[in-house]
Amino acid sequence: MEKITRRSFVNKFGVGVGASVIITTLPSFLSATEENKIPYTRKKLNIALCGLGNYASMLAEGIQASEYCQLAGIVTGTPAKAEKWKTQYNIPEKNIYNYQNFDEIVKNKDIDLVYVVVPNGLHKEFTIRSAKAGKHVITEKPMAITVKDCEEMIKACEDNNVQLAIGYRLHYEPTHLEIKRLGQEKVFGQVRFIEASLGYKIHDPLDTKSTFNKNDRNEWRLNKKLSGGGPLMDLGVYCIQASRYVLGEEPIAVTAQLGKVYNEQIFSETEESISWQMEFPSGAVSNCTTSVNFNTDRFYASADEGSFELSPALSYGPFQGKSTNGPLKFPVINQQQTQMDEIAKILLENKKLPNHITGEEGLKDIKVINAIYKAAETGKKIIVQ
Repeated sequence: MEKITRRSFVNKFGVGVGASVIITTLPSFLSATEENKIPYTRKKLNIALCGLGNYASMLAEGIQASEYCQLAGIVTGTPAKAEKWKTQYNIPEKNIYNYQNFDEIVKNKDIDLVYVVVPNGLHKEFTIRSAKAGKHVITEKPMAITVKDCEEMIKACEDNNVQLAIGYRLHYEPTHLEIKRLGQEKVFGQVRFIEASLGYKIHDPLDTKSTFNKNDRNEWRLNKKLSGGGPLMDLGVYCIQASRYVLGEEPIAVTAQLGKVYNEQIFSETEESISWQMEFPSGAVSNCTTSVNFNTDRFYASADEGSFELSPALSYGPFQGKSTNGPLKFPVINQQQTQMDEIAKILLENKKLPNHITGEEGLKDIKVINAIYKAAETGKKIIVQ
């Protein structure tokens, strides 16, 4: 049986950049034509990737294609990876660190920002170490495992006068900017109901000889200490995010139900599937599901005078959708490149990052996630605090 990884999931759902699309409305940073664009020739933001897993490879490709930043350093606990990346990306030896000597990066003026791509349970450690070294930080989502961890990360960055961002790539993706506009501007009236789901199948629940091994170092998502939880942490955060930015509201209460566990040996620490419902101040309700036992990738919003939906919706795309007014068709972008360029431009100008990608935003997600887990464990409605 083929072992399915996040990389193969990406390949399965597709990230093709050559898809045929029709441009409708575009966010301002995507609307300039290449012919009219003046090449950027000034200082670039120098990025060090901390953790060299599958997603780090996607980030590296995005950074290589970017205009305002460049891959200048790496942090890894695997010497073989260090050598491979050094050669592939022409990284100077002095910009290569392991997890033990990482703090020496404080002396390195050639690194401006550390992008933390290690397992969730290590986000706090490396964010704080980066901040103390005087480096800006981007950390992958979810921001951390606990509210306390998030608060300590925010404080460390504030105390050391550096900025903290969360890797919300979809905040810069044109299709998602459009559904955010449709919802928050009430183009079809008040959104009343949202349905969002994201999941992928990582094993055959009936295959007792599955090669999917919870002790495999690459499967850190099955280790609760490292992951903080199962698919809710890894994938469900996208459902929470989309619901929040389409409504422009924060959930006030949640209910939740854990799904059936088909392989108790593999999922002894983390959930296999989970569904939850979020209530918002306007009265809107969002019904969400995530799993690592079945494939799903969908978003649907029903408003007073119409609806809009995407499928694929929350993965890496390319996204497809429609509204009451017709198809939603936007250019397929390199999501990592766009995210990195937009963050880099702000930091290079010494401006403050927008609230929608800061640590405070990541903290909001963790408050919701923790409430969902509590609701699932107790069977009660939990107020989000």
